[in-house]
Amino acid sequence: MMGAGKSTVGKALAKHLSWEFVDTDHLIEQQTGVSIPTIFEIEGEAGFRRRESHVLTGLEGRAGLVVATGGGIVLAEENRTTLKRVGAVVYLSASAGELYQRTRLDKNRPLLQGPNPRKKIEELLALRLPLYKSVADVVVETGRQPVSQLVGKICQAVGLDKSSSPVGSK
Repeated sequence: MMGAGKSTVGKALAKHLSWEFVDTDHLIEQQTGVSIPTIFEIEGEAGFRRRESHVLTGLEGRAGLVVATGGGIVLAEENRTTLKRVGAVVYLSASAGELYQRTRLDKNRPLLQGPNPRKKIEELLALRLPLYKSVADVVVETGRQPVSQLVGKICQAVGLDKSSSPVGSK
């Protein structure tokens, strides 16, 4: 989910492993030359989701990656299949309240620009939670733990350490 810490934890994990960090939202922005909110405005959520699927497919076969995806990437069955195929999937779990606190001031979240962003987070989480769990190899509660502790938990859970060779796009 948005605000769960995918980018922060992903960057730290990649650094720890000496792997490359990739954020699918940033790749989309680089490819289009515009922001995610602009894509939503022009193409709608469906257009953005098509771009998201295309970017994810383009990462297949690349080793030594830590990939942070947008929270809605699991909505498409083809994306869930791709995620399961390319490496270990870690679901960073946080409560709706925590997610709201982390995102409430961020104007770069198109899905939260309505009148009640907290309610929207609760709705999105309720919809997506079964999908996250269906694709996750590991679930890590983010809470208020230090990032380094989360990185350690992830490495232990998926059997990685700094000396691990980059097999698959984990």
